[in-house]
Amino acid sequence: MRPHRSLKKKSRRFFFLLALFIPTFSVIGFLTIYPTIRGFILSFQNYTVFNIRRIRYIGLQNYERVLQSGDFGLILWNTFVWIFFSVLFQMLLGLGLALLMRKPFKGRGIYAGFVFYPWALSGFAIGLIWRWLFDGSFGIINDILIRLGVIDRGISFFSDPVLAMVAVITVNIWYGFPFFAIMILAALQGIPQDVYESAWIDGANPINSFFKVTLPFIRPVLVNTVLLRVIWVMNYPDIIYAMTRGGPAKATEILSVNMINIVFYENNNFSKASAVGVIIISILMVFTTFTYLITNTKRMEM
Repeated sequence: MRPHRSLKKKSRRFFFLLALFIPTFSVIGFLTIYPTIRGFILSFQNYTVFNIRRIRYIGLQNYERVLQSGDFGLILWNTFVWIFFSVLFQMLLGLGLALLMRKPFKGRGIYAGFVFYPWALSGFAIGLIWRWLFDGSFGIINDILIRLGVIDRGISFFSDPVLAMVAVITVNIWYGFPFFAIMILAALQGIPQDVYESAWIDGANPINSFFKVTLPFIRPVLVNTVLLRVIWVMNYPDIIYAMTRGGPAKATEILSVNMINIVFYENNNFSKASAVGVIIISILMVFTTFTYLITNTKRMEM
């Protein structure tokens, strides 16, 4: 009887735990899995608001239209530039900030609150604020530069393709580097102090300690944080859409912004926009797989 009772008790515990997970899995499925599957199906249809009653499967036509578009190469390049420079400088600034905040100092909590504050704000709201700051006629940035004698008249940041991209990347760096700082700071606080003491006894200077002790300890956190930020930045149209809508002349249009513009400016073509979404997912899956293969290979070699 005892084995039977034990098995029955384990079964009850299993179904109880399963019941606790059902609400979470239901929300994830409704908000994530179902839209992904639905978007994948839409990418093979001709779904628009104006032909809801005449929806049919059209094969790979939506993908052909996206890939054969004259702007696709530019949009793909913009996406690479947007991700590369945003994540690179977010990581460098976040690492520097985490190193500065590693040791306690007076007012550290207040300082951390001000530094990490942007991460709590809405990306679209930040984009609107910075659009006003960068305005060529009455923006504060132009006013400061004129008062300092750097320029003679206001710069139209959003009329020049290069300056527009620099502006949106700068805002994204300012918005995202606190996340890196939080993650790296947590990793730094987990490094045992005796490791540093051993390195100092062996004659290591601060630079050697950083590359031989600090960096190897925080490398897993850096890799995972970079991976997360690449995924988020690629799927993050808020700042660009609020500041430039992808202009001028698609100079700042990335894939996620292109999805929105297709829906709004191409007769609500949800199927073509879904094809762009599937392309984004495919790129991220390849990048994620490639990143983990490289990191796992290096770990095995070590």
